[in-house]
Amino acid sequence: MKLSTRRAVPALAITLTLLATTACGGSGDDSPGDDAAGGTLTAAGPIPIENLDPHGPSSMDAGTQLAARALFSQLVISTGPGEFTGELATEWEPNEDTSQWTFTLREGVEFSDGEPVDADAVVASFERVLELNGPLAGNFVDYTVEAPDESTVVFDAGKPDASFVAKISSFFVTPPDVSDASFQDPVGSGPFVVESFTPGQELTMTPNPTYWDGAPALEELTFQSIPEVSARMTALQTGEVDVTWAMPDDQIAALQGDTSLTVETVDGPGVVTMWMNSGEETLQEAAVRRALWQAVDFEEITTSLFPETGTPADSVISPVVLGYAPQEPVAYDPEAAKAALEDAGFDFDTTLELQFSQPQFRQFAQAVASDLAEIDVKVEPLEKEQAVFLEDLLAMNWDINLQQIGSQGYDAATNLGRLYPCAAGRTGYCNEELDSLLADAEATSDTAEREDLYAQATQIIWEDAVGMYPMFVGMPYAWREGVEGFVPAGDSIPYFTDVTNSDG
Repeated sequence: MKLSTRRAVPALAITLTLLATTACGGSGDDSPGDDAAGGTLTAAGPIPIENLDPHGPSSMDAGTQLAARALFSQLVISTGPGEFTGELATEWEPNEDTSQWTFTLREGVEFSDGEPVDADAVVASFERVLELNGPLAGNFVDYTVEAPDESTVVFDAGKPDASFVAKISSFFVTPPDVSDASFQDPVGSGPFVVESFTPGQELTMTPNPTYWDGAPALEELTFQSIPEVSARMTALQTGEVDVTWAMPDDQIAALQGDTSLTVETVDGPGVVTMWMNSGEETLQEAAVRRALWQAVDFEEITTSLFPETGTPADSVISPVVLGYAPQEPVAYDPEAAKAALEDAGFDFDTTLELQFSQPQFRQFAQAVASDLAEIDVKVEPLEKEQAVFLEDLLAMNWDINLQQIGSQGYDAATNLGRLYPCAAGRTGYCNEELDSLLADAEATSDTAEREDLYAQATQIIWEDAVGMYPMFVGMPYAWREGVEGFVPAGDSIPYFTDVTNSDG
C-alpha cells in the first residue's frame, strides 16, 4: 500500500488512515507565481523569530517554525488528525509493523543555490536533528535513516511507530553541509529566500525563483516582532501590518467592528499548559501539585481574560488532536487545597517562580499568583525574553512553566509521546507505567487502540498533576482587506505561499 499526492489510500490494513492530497503550494499550473506580482506583505505573530535553524534548540518554537515554513520544505504537511499532504515526498509507506517508513521524493526540486534536494540532503538533515538533540529529536529516539538511491529515503525506528508521519511533519530539509553559522542567511528550498534578518525583530524575504511549485506572487514578505499588544493592534489598523494573529480577546470586538479587516477564529491544537517542576523538592508530591491546581479558579480566569478564544480544558491535549480523552475537571476549592498542602507538609515560606514569555499571559500569570496568595502560597511571575525562556525551559530552571503547547501533526505522539516520558526530562516527572503506555501507543497501528492507550496516559498525567491544564485555545486572526489567499492555521503557524496583497 502507498500514500501519494494523487489519492488517499489506507496506510494500514487495520484502522490507521493517512490522507495525502495535492501539496500545500497548489499545482504548478495554478501557482500564484504564474500571475502578476502580488504586492508586499508584513505579518506580525505573537512570538519573535530568534533563530532560523529548524533543527536546533528552538526547532519547535513557533517563531522558528513560522520562518521554516517559508524558507525550507517539509517531507509532508499535516492538514488534520491523520491527514497529510506531500511536499518533498510524493509517496510514503510503512512496512508491515510500521517500524520502517519509506519515502519517495519529488523529482527536480532544488535548493535556492541550485543544488539538488535529494535523498542525501534528507538523510543529512535528519542526522543533524539527532546530533543536535534539540526538542524535535525527542520524536526520533533510536531512529536511523538511509538513502538507497537519490529519490528514496528509509527511516527505521527499530520498533513499531504508527505515528511517524505526524512526527516527521515538523521536520524540514536543509542542505547537507550546513553549520550553525549558515542560518543567518540560509539556503533552503521553500517558497521564499532571506533578504535580511535581525533576530528577535524582523525577517524580510523575497520569492525563491527556483521553488518547485512556482515562485509565490508576493514581491516581499516580512515577519515583524511587535511584543507589545497595543502596538501590534495599532500597526494592523494603520496598515503597517497586514496580517496578525493571537490577538487578546479584549481587542477582538474592536477589530471586528473595523470594516477594513477580516477577523476569524479557528479551533487549534493549542492548550495553555502550566507544568510544575516535579524535580524540585517542593513540587515532588502529586498531592501538592494537585492542591495548587485546586486553588486556582481557572474557569473564572478563562472567562474573564479569554472570553472569545478560551475554553476550559478537560484534557492535556486538544479535542482536535488524535488521542484526546476528556477528564474530570479539577474543582476550584481553595479551602480544601490549603488543607491538602498542610497535610503534605508544604513549605509556605517557599516562593515559586512562574516563568512565561508571551505578553498575553501577563494577566493570566498574575491572576494565578493572586489566587494562590489567597491560600498563603507565594508565587512570583517572571516574564522572560523568548530566547531566555527557551534556555531556562530546557535547563529546568523554573518551578512553574506557563506556555501554550500544541500537538504537531494533530497527533498525541508529538505532545504526550515527546514531552512526558522519563527520558524526555522536560517536566521532572517520571512514571514507568506512563512510559509503557506511551510506547505501546506508538507501537500499535490500530487507531482505536492508540486512542485507548492515550486515554490511559492522559488520566495518569491529569491525576498526578504533572501540570495544570486550564484552557483550550482558539486562534484568532485578522488581516486587511487587500490580502487574498490567506488561510488561518489552527496551529498558529500559517503558510504564505498563496497569499497576495493588492494594497501592498
